[in-house]
Amino acid sequence: MEALVEPEVENEDGESRCGDLCFIDKGLRSISELSLDSALRAINLHCNNISKIKAIDHIWNLQHLDMSSNQISQIEGLNTLTKLRTLNLSCNLITRIEGLKALTNLTRLNLSYNHINDLSGLMPLHGIKHKLRYIDLHSNCIDSIHHLLQCTVGLRFLTNLILEKNGEDNPVCHLPGYRAVMLQTLPQLRILDCKNIFGEPVNMAEINSSHLQCFEGLLDNLVSSDSPLNISEDEIFDGMPVVTPPIDEVAPLDHFTSNSLIDNVPEKDLRPKRDTDVTSESDYGNRKECNRKIPRRSKIPYYSKTIQTVKHHSKNNNAFISCNRKMKPPFFKELHVRSSLVNSNILEESEKQKTEIIKVNNGSSENATYRALVEELDQEREKRWKAEQTEKKLMDYIDELHKHANEKKDIHSLALLTTDRLKEIIFKERNSKLQLEIMVHSLQNEIKKLTIELIKARDQQEDHVRHLRTLEKALEKKERQKGQQQAAQMRLIQEVELKAAAADREINLLRTSLHQEKEQVQQLHELLALKEQEHRKDLETREFFSEAEFQEALAKEIAKEERKHEQVIKEYQDQIDALNQQYMDLENEFRIALTVEARRFKDVKDGFENVATELAKSKHALVWAQRKENESSSLIKDLTSMVKEQKTKLAEVSKLKQETATNLQNQINTLEILSEDDKQKSIQIELLKHEKMQLISELAAKESLIYGLRTERKVWGHELAQQGSSLAQNHGRLEAQIESLCRENESLRKASERDNDTLRIKCKIVEDQTETIGKLKECLQEREEQIKILHEKITEIQKCTQEQLDEKSSQLDEIIEKLERHNERKEKLKQQLKVKELELEEIRKAYSTLNQKWHDKGELLCHLEMQVKEVKENFENKERKLKAERDKSIELQKDAIEMLHSMDDAFKKQVDAIVEAHQAEIIQLASEKQKCIDSANLKVHQVEEEMRGLLEETCKNKKAMEIKIKQLAFALNQIQQEM
Repeated sequence: MEALVEPEVENEDGESRCGDLCFIDKGLRSISELSLDSALRAINLHCNNISKIKAIDHIWNLQHLDMSSNQISQIEGLNTLTKLRTLNLSCNLITRIEGLKALTNLTRLNLSYNHINDLSGLMPLHGIKHKLRYIDLHSNCIDSIHHLLQCTVGLRFLTNLILEKNGEDNPVCHLPGYRAVMLQTLPQLRILDCKNIFGEPVNMAEINSSHLQCFEGLLDNLVSSDSPLNISEDEIFDGMPVVTPPIDEVAPLDHFTSNSLIDNVPEKDLRPKRDTDVTSESDYGNRKECNRKIPRRSKIPYYSKTIQTVKHHSKNNNAFISCNRKMKPPFFKELHVRSSLVNSNILEESEKQKTEIIKVNNGSSENATYRALVEELDQEREKRWKAEQTEKKLMDYIDELHKHANEKKDIHSLALLTTDRLKEIIFKERNSKLQLEIMVHSLQNEIKKLTIELIKARDQQEDHVRHLRTLEKALEKKERQKGQQQAAQMRLIQEVELKAAAADREINLLRTSLHQEKEQVQQLHELLALKEQEHRKDLETREFFSEAEFQEALAKEIAKEERKHEQVIKEYQDQIDALNQQYMDLENEFRIALTVEARRFKDVKDGFENVATELAKSKHALVWAQRKENESSSLIKDLTSMVKEQKTKLAEVSKLKQETATNLQNQINTLEILSEDDKQKSIQIELLKHEKMQLISELAAKESLIYGLRTERKVWGHELAQQGSSLAQNHGRLEAQIESLCRENESLRKASERDNDTLRIKCKIVEDQTETIGKLKECLQEREEQIKILHEKITEIQKCTQEQLDEKSSQLDEIIEKLERHNERKEKLKQQLKVKELELEEIRKAYSTLNQKWHDKGELLCHLEMQVKEVKENFENKERKLKAERDKSIELQKDAIEMLHSMDDAFKKQVDAIVEAHQAEIIQLASEKQKCIDSANLKVHQVEEEMRGLLEETCKNKKAMEIKIKQLAFALNQIQQEM
């Protein structure tokens, strides 16, 4: 368990505690129980019963979250917390890592004491965007090292990884070679399982307290990743440990010896001296080559604080080289002229002697002396010719040696240039690899985004297809409804027509009944007239009754007639009421039918408008989908082109790798050959050691220097151990050391060859001189003066040669001492070479693994390209199908729209025709009804007038009858009175 988050917040941000929230061991079951402010910076919910991470989406500024010792089984709900820096989910029930993609500022992640066996959630954190530096995964269930490396190799800023702590580990920690594989494949790591790269335990509290070390580790990682490629030789030698005392002691000696050699060299030794001093005559005289040529002159390895002295020596040596170059052609000319002058002087002296002898001996001895002189001249000419031939041979040999040295120097300069170019190529390759990895990650992300967009586009297309199908179904339903409505309208029209026919029939019946009633009325009138006539006849014929009886009979008859008349009027009124009720019912039915038709027409119109809007939306969605499809197709084309370019680049990289491998193999072979030569020379040096046992005392004095060098080597090794933070740095240093060793070996070999050549040349010169001196002594015994001169010359030459021999012997002694020192240095370097060879083998193994990984990545890229091609082909086929379906749907849509328009026009025409027909029929029916009502009213009025006339007539008749009855009564009264 780690410490709480709050002190970390104060240390990192320096803010007040008002933005922190701490609920430790409060028995919380859910975060939603709390009311969290959106301005919080740190939340500590340690030791609760929380099962899900939720209700913290609104806390945008949250930087530290501690939910350890809970019951969380899944990492979720963190997508909006982009400013989160530390996350502690230890002591939970988590089985896999997920949901961390949006946490771009996350630097510390603690998932210890869980049940994690799946680390695939760390894959989205690969790249430069994420800044994860610290991961704690101890006490989990991780058992696959391949899965672990696959998920953590892309974490560029990861410096601290903990899989084992205080005896709590993972199953992967028990695998053989686990730590070496992890440190080899993850060069950015500084601390693994609470130990640094060298296996020393690290105090995690100090690391947690100082967060600046993370940034230092990041800078070291960047330097280590670039060091084997960018470092020039000056920087390599600057980076080596400082060993000042022995170098400061040796450098003046070397400078003194070089100056003494330059000052004491005679003119005759200039020719071999050029072979020993001149190191490079290449055209590339830049600073790198000058720095590379320094070890050949000084024969002492560089160190950081001795570069200035070495540069000073190189300036002096370069000046001396220029002097030697200027002196070379005249020197050979002087040798040739001197030899010719000596020969001419000898000839002149011999001729003078001949003349003198001829003058003295004019006698018989002339022929003998002449013959002797001719023989001597022939012998001298032969010797002169031999000397000239030897001189020519020596000149040719020296020229060949110079050519060979120049060729070797050119080869060496070319090798140095090739190494520089190889370093630059390797640096470019690594940069290209990094760029390719970044491009691959970006392309993978783009492919994922494109797949998501394709899935979304497919879903949208499916939704559009479903929507179109639903629209088609709705259109079919609406067409059915329209058919049903038309059928219902036809039925209503038929019913209305039937009702109208029934109404016509009723009207006809009413008309017939009116005619019948009129006929009956006429018959009644006729009957009344007949009855009146009969009554009149009866009155005329009948006897007069009494007034009471007559009044009773009249009252009875009048009552009967009134009843009959009332019954007839009631029947007529009931018929009129029934007809009015039927007319009202018909009007109500027409009104209901018109309202229903209007409602249905409105529903149809609304549905049509909805369908039109939906069709417009679907068209817009189709246009948008087409644009998206075009964009996705263009993106896929760009992706395919990028993949092809990457394949070509990878092929070029593989070719360059093969070339570098072959060059490295050639260099290794040359180094082996040089090591064999060094072995042979070491055997020769051992033989010289056995011969020179007198120098043991001096070697004892030099052992102090060796002890100092050893101590310096220990310090150097310690500093190298401190500086060796990653395999890339070790690789760069190995290359630099191998190059320095190769240069030292080459310088030693060339120095020994030059020394041997100088010794041989000088020995030959001494032998030639001694031979010439002996011959001159034998030939010039007679000439004492010339002998004296020659003796003086010979003594001078002997003195010079003796001095030269003494100097050369001292130089040889110094060279032997240097050779012994270099022999001891060689033994040390051999041991270092063995160690470095082992490291080289390890590097080769790592290189083979990396090559295999690149090969696997190439296969993966090929597989991805095939998948992209398949996806592209499938997408093109689907696009074609969708375009065909779209065209068909557009045609069907157009046909449907045309059908809808035609149906709408036809329906509108039918509705208009029906409405017009209905209105005409209604108007006709209303006019006919009005006419019928008017005619009925007229008839009723006429009947009423007739009835009124009849009533008036009956009233008049009644009045007349009453008058008559009164007259009769009056007459009867008069008759009775008279009687």
